[in-house]
Amino acid sequence: MINPDLEKISPDIGHSYKYACFDEDSPNTNKIKWHYHPELELVYINSGVGKRQVGTHLSNYQDGDLILIGSYLPHTGFTKGFEPGQKEIVIQFKPNIFEPAFEHLVELKVIHQLMEMSKKGIVFNGPIKDDIGLRMEGLQYESQIDAFLTLIKILYDLAKVKDKKILNAEGYAFISSPSENKRLKIIFNYIRDHFMEPIALEEISSQVFMTPQSFCRFFKKSTNRTFTSFLNEYRINHATKLLLETDDDIKNICYASGFNNLSNFFRNFKKITQLTPISYREEMMTAVEI
Repeated sequence: MINPDLEKISPDIGHSYKYACFDEDSPNTNKIKWHYHPELELVYINSGVGKRQVGTHLSNYQDGDLILIGSYLPHTGFTKGFEPGQKEIVIQFKPNIFEPAFEHLVELKVIHQLMEMSKKGIVFNGPIKDDIGLRMEGLQYESQIDAFLTLIKILYDLAKVKDKKILNAEGYAFISSPSENKRLKIIFNYIRDHFMEPIALEEISSQVFMTPQSFCRFFKKSTNRTFTSFLNEYRINHATKLLLETDDDIKNICYASGFNNLSNFFRNFKKITQLTPISYREEMMTAVEI
């Protein structure tokens, strides 16, 4: 039985990988929900702000993104809507694409290490982000063999660059079984659709036909955090995005992020970001201007 959260990916004809480019005219509409696949996924977004949910990691990107997602690592889409000029390039390939070359070619060992590291999710920062993005976009114009060699060089350069961050550094416990992952898919999609509203334990646990007590144990075992702490982190992550994208006042952002009072919002915001909402907006906007 194939679970609905398992995405089936077919490589492009004549290539050992799949290439796709999305923009305002042709948006990526089928990866908004929580999903996973055996293929590794390299995603470049040339500009704009958005959300990352990779494994149990939650964060925002501010000026585009370059991210490598490993085999079977659940995630959501990174672009819900496109601004003019914004584009997303996605390359997907099987984890065994270079086997058995890893065993015999010393030059590829660093790529093998990168692919193992990607099982926790990797974000790349600094000048390499746009350099890699341009090369990814150029793959569509290269011949079959040149494109494959370019892909190898892209992965090699990503393996060697130091300015990268592991998203699930504390570990990741998902995909212990298809049935458990299906439950997590339902839970995360429900959070995504209802985080602006109050979510009682009885309500969320009923979505996966569990008692509140069993649900709490399952969620903690699967994500290494309580449901309440994850929900608060999700809401604060949304609030930081609103602080960067809009001129809304703090009170409106508080309620738009699912909090029912300002004191609770301020307390959780400071706990998660170590800043007040006002200080966060000022620091982030100053950084963008610089």
